[in-house]
Amino acid sequence: MRGTSGRRSSQIRTHLAGVTPGTYASRNEGESAESVIPPGYRLWSEVSFPADSLDGMKSHQSTQTMKPATAAKKLGVYLPATPAEFQEGVVSRAELNELQANPPAWLRELRQNGPHPRPVVAAKLGVSIAGLARGGVTEALTTEQIEALKDEQPEWLEKERATQAEVRKEAARIKKQHAERAEKAERAQ
Repeated sequence: MRGTSGRRSSQIRTHLAGVTPGTYASRNEGESAESVIPPGYRLWSEVSFPADSLDGMKSHQSTQTMKPATAAKKLGVYLPATPAEFQEGVVSRAELNELQANPPAWLRELRQNGPHPRPVVAAKLGVSIAGLARGGVTEALTTEQIEALKDEQPEWLEKERATQAEVRKEAARIKKQHAERAEKAERAQ
């Protein structure tokens, strides 16, 4: 149903009755003017806004935390292979930055030897994560297992690498095409 009926329409009619925004409308002129503000509502001039000044603002910054799974993903490590205290706690942004800047021995070991999460395995093999799944690799692999797969060169790995190469080539072609169109549009202006 369209049109102006109900509570909102009275607000619209009140405003559109030739009332200048920021002023208060009344139905009659003179001393005994009847207000159009419904009972229970206050005039804007009666409403106090404590946040009008920045004096009460504190320079307080809350600590941003994340779940261990998110932190492990950002660090590029397999969560079940991390120490128990890492898996059970929460990680602050400052702690994550510290782990990235100065990785402890366990993090260096995981990054070097694994087990690696699927995105890292896929990158090391030069295939997509979906390609790993199609090849039957669903669990984390160590660096040694990844190197063994590279040496074996199973048929699925060759096929997935070729597919990934085609995808990259197509992405590069599209990027070049977009750049050429943007350049032509720039010259036309």
